[in-house]
Order: sequence, then C-alpha cells, then structure tokens
Amino acid sequence: MASTLSPSTVTETPSPPETSEHIHNAADISVIVIYFVLVMAVGLWAMLKTNRGTVGGFFLAGRDVTWWPMGASLFASNIGSGHFVGLAGTGAASGIAIAAFEWNVTTMPEYLRKRFGGKRLQVYLSILSLFICVALRISSDIFSGAIFIKLALGLDLYLAIFILLAITAIYTITGGLASVIYTDTLQTVIMLIGSFILMGFAFAEVGGYENFTEKYMNAIPTIVEGDNLTIQSKCYTPQGDSFHIFRDAVTGDIPWPGTIFGMTVVAAWYWCTDQVIVQRCLSGKDMSHVKAACIMCGYLKLLPMFLMVMPGMISRILFTEKVACVVPSECVKHCGVKVGCSNYAYPMLVMELMPNGLRGLMLSVMLASLMSSLTSIFNSASALFTIDLYTKIRKRASEKELLIAGRLFIILLIAISIVWVPLVQVAQNGQLFHYIESISSYLGPPIAAVFLLAIFCKRVNEQGAFWGLIVGFVIGLIRMIAEFVYGTGSCLAASNCPQVICGVHYLYFALILFFVSILIILGISLLTKPIPDVHLYRLCWALRNSTEERIDLDAEEERREEADDDVDNDNPEETRGCLRKAYDLFCGLQSKGPKLSKEEEEAQKKKLTDTSEKPLWRTVVNINAIILLAVAVFVHGYFA
Repeated sequence: MASTLSPSTVTETPSPPETSEHIHNAADISVIVIYFVLVMAVGLWAMLKTNRGTVGGFFLAGRDVTWWPMGASLFASNIGSGHFVGLAGTGAASGIAIAAFEWNVTTMPEYLRKRFGGKRLQVYLSILSLFICVALRISSDIFSGAIFIKLALGLDLYLAIFILLAITAIYTITGGLASVIYTDTLQTVIMLIGSFILMGFAFAEVGGYENFTEKYMNAIPTIVEGDNLTIQSKCYTPQGDSFHIFRDAVTGDIPWPGTIFGMTVVAAWYWCTDQVIVQRCLSGKDMSHVKAACIMCGYLKLLPMFLMVMPGMISRILFTEKVACVVPSECVKHCGVKVGCSNYAYPMLVMELMPNGLRGLMLSVMLASLMSSLTSIFNSASALFTIDLYTKIRKRASEKELLIAGRLFIILLIAISIVWVPLVQVAQNGQLFHYIESISSYLGPPIAAVFLLAIFCKRVNEQGAFWGLIVGFVIGLIRMIAEFVYGTGSCLAASNCPQVICGVHYLYFALILFFVSILIILGISLLTKPIPDVHLYRLCWALRNSTEERIDLDAEEERREEADDDVDNDNPEETRGCLRKAYDLFCGLQSKGPKLSKEEEEAQKKKLTDTSEKPLWRTVVNINAIILLAVAVFVHGYFA
C-alpha cells in the first residue's frame, strides 16, 4: 500500500503486544528507578554547579566544559531513540548500508548576522532551524521512544509520549546546557553498556557472525499473500546486497554516489552548522578540548553499525513474521501500522531476548537515548528562539525575561511536536531512519551551501546568501510536501507523486539542491556589491589570521544594545523572601554577581576569543584525527 496519510493509517492503535507483561517484574522496575534517580541526581548536581542566571551560563554552560563530557554529549545528542528504532529497523529491512549515515562526522544564525549584516538572514535561519527541530528531530525521537515504552509497559502511544516529555522538560527547563551535557555523559555510559550486552545476547542467539549472515538472507515471512494483493518476492526477500554499504547507483535503496557525495552534504549541514552540535563545541574550555571532543564523538560513531544495525538484522532472523511482515493486515495485527513493522525490530529484541533486570537496563538505555537527544534539542531550540528571535521583538528584555521566555518556548515546542508525530508514523514506507535522512536532504543542503561559502568565499554577500537560502528552501519544501501528499510509496504500490518531483533518490536530490543553492548564492553575489574586508576580519578563511580591528556591519546597533544593557544593570536589586530565593535558585534566576570592571571584561573577552593551543595537545588531537579518518576509510572499504 502507498504510504499516504489516510486517516485510517494515522489513527490505528491496536491493543499493546503481549510482551508488555514482561516489564512488570521487580528486577526491571528497580533498574529503571535507579536509572531515573541517577539521572536526576547528576542533573541536580550540574544545575547547582554552574551559574544559570545568565544567558551564557544557561545556553553555553559558562564555556568551561572539558573534552570528555563534551564528546559524550555530542554523541548522545546525535544518538537518540530514533537511531535505536530507525537504524535497527532499516537494518532489518534492507541490511547494513544505512550505517554509512553514522560514519560521516553564541548561535549559528548570529554568525550569519556578523558575516553578512542585517537581520533577515538571522531571523530566517532561526525560524527554519526551529521548523527542522519539529519536523525532523523532536517528532521522530518522541515517536521512536514511545514505540518502545508502548511495547514495554502497554501504555497508549500518546500517554507514553506525555510522560517522557514531562520528565525530560523538567531538567532541561531548570538546568540549562550544563545539566544537559553532564546528564548526557551518564546517558552515553548507560547506552554503551546496555547496547554491548544486547549485541552479545543477539549474536549468541544466532550462533555468531557467520551464521548471522547466512540466516539473515533466509529470513523470509511465511505469510506473503492476502488482502487481495499480488506481492512480488522482492518485497519480502532480503536484498542481495544487504551486507554491502555501496549499492547500485540506479536501483539501490541507498545508491553509492549518494552515500559518498549526498551524505557528505547532509553531514556538513548537521555536524558543522547545526545549532545542537555547534552549541556543545561553543561550551568548550579551549580549542584543543573542542577538537578532542569531536574526535571522541567520531570514534563512538563507529559503533552504531554493530550496536544497532546488526542487532536489528538479527531481530528479523528471530522474529521474521513480525519484523518482516509484508501483508498490510498482518502488519496492523503486529504493530498497528500498514506500511510495515521494521521500526519494532530493536524494541522486540529487547523484550524477547533479555532476562529480567537486563531488560530494565535496556529500557533505561532507550530512555537515555531519547532524553539525551531531546534535552539537547530543547536547549538549542530555546537558545535560537531567545537570542535570535525574542530579542528582536523585545529589544530591551532583561536577562531574567530572556531565560523565562526560553523556557516557556520549550513547552510550546513540545506541543507542536506531538501534533507532528502521526506524519512520522507513516512516512518513508514506515522506515523511520529513511524519514529522518530524507527530510535532512530536503532542508539541509541550502544551509550547508550558505555556511560553506560564507567561510571560504569572502566575495559572497547578504543578498546572495539570503536568496540562495530562500530558493533552496522552496525547492526542498516542494519535494517534502509532495511526498506527504502523495506518499512515498512502498514495494506493494508505487507512489502517485509526479516523477519530475519525486523521481530522484533523496540523496541525489540533496546533491542537486546543494549545487543549485551554490549557483544562486554566487550568481547574485557577483551581480551585487561586495562586502569590504574591514567587516570580514576573522569571519572568513582568507582573513582568519588578521589582527586588525573588525568593524561589524551592525556595530551601531550593537552599541545601542550594550548601552541599554548598562541602563538595565544599574537598577538596584529588589529584596527577596526565602520562598522567592528558593524559586530563583531552582530556576537559575539568582543574581548574576558583581558587575565586572572594564579590565575584567576585556580579559574575559580575550579568553573567549582565544583559539590558541598548546603544541603538545595540538599534536595529540591532530594525530588522533588522522587515525580516526584512516579507521573510517578502512571500515567503509571493508563493508563496501
């Protein structure tokens, strides 16, 4: 059936699977309770440890984070429950190629304002980034996390979502980025331990790697007829190239040119320009810590192939009838969705394979991945809204008002994301990770093009960057809306989407969109007035080492804002009672401390803009970067 958004598809909520009774035992529940206590304790410690009373303290953790929690947070922010459900699900459906997505390794709109001047680029990119948060990140994460909770506890999908978001929002809203980063570190440890244990159980169950490769190719469901449909064998037989990353350029579900070039564009957008990732790097102690954190994250990103994709494939071997179901009525019986149950591959493995206690640990792992990813997105989206949008509406808003506005915005974001969940449920033939990557391919390339040219081509100006973003977004949006309206189709029935719009694979589309955006940006920039060098010192590659003083394009406006801040800061602090003090402490709204002198402000500014490194540690991180690159190339070659 084509995955169109028919009401019947969206509202199907069958009774929970029988496996839900497995989680009702003391061992599992004890592990989950201990997990929550640990997470809340770490979040509370980080909350009290850092100054959350300033925008910099709340959104950038005081810029004093060392490499190992930063690297763990980068990994945990990226590896959400969407990866456990989505990677494992697509692995179960089509093999290991999906793992290639894992082997690419103040706010970003604010940089564009400094680089190009004006407000429209900053405001537009902030709004677009918030839209991507809803359409791509939050909705897919809460959907995949809720699948697991629904299967484990027998709860209604939306009740599970509400409980998860309530817990996650509490320590994000109160704790700020420091709380997020340190809880992410704990979540990463729990994720890795639990995933390694499950991988061991899964491979033991199928008799090792050799048996795994043989059995996967024979994991064919017995019910392949029904619902008055003629079902071709390719719809339920594992693909011949299941154990290859590089697949046919025309017929492959993830074609090899798309893997090499299209993924690179999407990865450049996500890892180099996305607020969630960059915000963690901005919180680093110094440049060596930032580089070390990125390298640590790169090493950790080699693991999802073995911890998620292969266990998902093993799930197809063990639960072929459910995970590989192809007849729509059978799929509805097993998981409530017509387009397939591959998204249930990993949760089913946990529920059926793990003993009491360890099953609770794995539920904690899923909660950890969901909550770490969501908290990161909430904090970053809140930063975008507060710094880039709210300050345009309320030019003289106090720091306290900005912090409260950011926290209230998180609640609004949660409500919008829940409404988006039904679209995620049926998109891309029911394979969550294909949904995630396809939306990234439609919305990310123009942003990657703008940032790439902003840094490496000083001739690019505001007009070119703005219209390149706008035209690129419109083209991507046409493709995305067409897929939602017509459906992406399935093996059983092709989509009715016009070939001219939907006929190109989404990774090829990303590549085309990227180059179209570049041509528009360069073309309009060359036809309009260039930006003088005096405004570009240390903002683009050619002038990165300049020591001359930069005159920002919006320097006059910044001076007015600073003058307004000075006026606000002169106001005497009101007296507060005990209850008010306790409330302010919990919410991070306590006083900001003594006002810095001009000398102290200059010293702090110098520290924050210093990118120098100690020669020893620079050498260590650079050597590790080369080793990581060599390992990544080897793994790609081995599984090619």
